[in-house]
This record gives sequence, C-alpha cells and structure tokens, in this order.
Amino acid sequence: QLRCLVKLVTLHGIPKDLDSYPKDLLLFLSPSDYAATGSCRQYFANIGKANLDVLQRESSQRKELLLEALACLKISSTQVNKENAEILGRLVCDLGGEYIRNSGGNLLKQLSHCDSFLPDQEEAIRSVISSGNTTFGAPAAWSAFTLNELSGLIPVFDHSILQKIPK
Repeated sequence: QLRCLVKLVTLHGIPKDLDSYPKDLLLFLSPSDYAATGSCRQYFANIGKANLDVLQRESSQRKELLLEALACLKISSTQVNKENAEILGRLVCDLGGEYIRNSGGNLLKQLSHCDSFLPDQEEAIRSVISSGNTTFGAPAAWSAFTLNELSGLIPVFDHSILQKIPK
C-alpha cells in the first residue's frame, strides 16, 4: 500500500512538502528522490522516526537504507557519535555488534526502541552496559528513571547486570 501511495504522491514529481507526509512513506523513496526537498541528513532523520518494521528485517532494502545513511552521515568507522545516533533513530536497530561496542553508550537510547536483537547485538549491549562507561553509568548507580530510559533493553540484560541494579 505504501509503495502504491508513493507512486501516487510522486506522479508529478517530488512534492515540496514531503516532510509533512507520514514518515513510513519515505521508506519507499531514495535519498536522491528526497534531495530536491532537503538534505540527506534530513531524509535519514525522518527515516529514523519511521516504522522500519514495514520493511522485513535483513531485507536488501533495509540494508541499503542503512548503508546509504552511514554514507550520508560520513560514518566510515564502526563508531557512531551521539548526534549521528539521534539522526539514525531506529536505523540503529540494524547496526551490528561491533558498532554497538565501539560507540559506547551512544546508541543505547535508540536501541531501547528496537523490537528485537540478533545474538551479536545482545552480547554487545550487555558488554557496553556492564562496562559502566556510558552516560547512564554503572548498573549499581541506576535509578528508576534510568531503567525507564532503557526499558526496551531490559530483556537483554543477564543475571550479572540485573543483580547490580539497586532495588
């Protein structure tokens, strides 16, 4: 349905008010289509707010979106800073474990919105959390607010992390 809607919306060219359309619609446009109305950074900031589950996980289209986002943001290593993590939004759900490990806690807030994780992502999240080298600090210093911020990651925590969190 979204694919058909994109065809209708873009029948006479890319509309100038594309940012006012539902974010999920943008998943079916390419950054070059969007370039006429804004920057690739703006495009991926909007994509990061879309429901990526409209596209099947591990699909070529979803992988291509991530690769294009990394290129647009000039992320050439496996380290993502906080600003780029915010732009990527839900696209961080597709980053591999090495990105999660090398970015420290920069991805945790966005990762907490992901519906599921691959095993290497789970290991990386546990590793970063256990290190305590994040803006959230060590699990022993967490508050209810911290747990609320990271609530989507709680299913990934293992016993060694959970037992350190204050009651």
